Amino acid sequence: MTTIKQKITPNLWFDRQAEEAAKFYTSIFKNSRIGEITRASKAGFEIHGLPEDTVMTVEFEIEGQKFIALNGGPLFKFTPAISFLVACNTKEEVDAIWDKLSEGGTALMELGEYPFSEKYGWTQDRYGLSWQVMFMGDRKMKQKITPTLMFAGEQCGKAEAAINFYTSVFNNAEIGNILRYGKGEEPDKEGTIKHAAFTLENQGFAAMDSAREHNFTFNEAISFMVECETQEEIDYYWEKLTADGGQESVCGWLKDKFGVSWQVSPTVLDEMLRDPDKEKVERVTNAFLKMKKFDVEELKKAYEGQ
Repeated sequence: MTTIKQKITPNLWFDRQAEEAAKFYTSIFKNSRIGEITRASKAGFEIHGLPEDTVMTVEFEIEGQKFIALNGGPLFKFTPAISFLVACNTKEEVDAIWDKLSEGGTALMELGEYPFSEKYGWTQDRYGLSWQVMFMGDRKMKQKITPTLMFAGEQCGKAEAAINFYTSVFNNAEIGNILRYGKGEEPDKEGTIKHAAFTLENQGFAAMDSAREHNFTFNEAISFMVECETQEEIDYYWEKLTADGGQESVCGWLKDKFGVSWQVSPTVLDEMLRDPDKEKVERVTNAFLKMKKFDVEELKKAYEGQ
């Protein structure tokens, strides 16, 4: 199976169904697997409420693209502000994936024929996560599953500014095809983004504006984890993504000026938390729970017991 080298990984916040959901998604898509699992330590119980040794995070891949499922508790719920577009080669593939993803879920746009696709549907699955399933026809597919950001409510009309911002922050980034709303497509404003493709770190993303009445926006239920090799990288992304009205949070989390959630995390932390020595894991966990932006040297000191 070909695995995309990912700098940016979607992190999905579940209540307590992370492992169940990961198994569900990997059962639907080809070229999929469950990856590393981390378990809760005693440290931080008052925050996450997970008994020691219960599943904290589950890495999984679908079609070679990595996701992380997190047992975060009931605080945040998925919204259609971020969905995942599944590009299909055949109409039969659309049917098969739609049937499984929509079972026990809610259709937001019923499966059918639309001006932009002969077969397309948008559904929230049984966990509330949103998927768009589309027959691509003759269009080439560089990526099977594409995170798609909908700028609605107060953020409506800001999709283009966001795309320009993200492509200025990340490397190997470019703006692809842009389709704009025209006259007569009210309530959407002429010239705003109907659909736009862009890449960050050679990974495909999409964005759109929607002026229709939606009772949702971006939240922490879906965040994008940026994996950093050095403190300099952490400092860079933290500064850039919190600029101009972004918000710092704890444990490497932040919101950018558009309200999209990110995690800026050192790769070494993942290695530390997988150490079989529970005392080391406890020390590291206690250390990072006190941090906003991660400090790699302080994490290493805690790990070594200094």
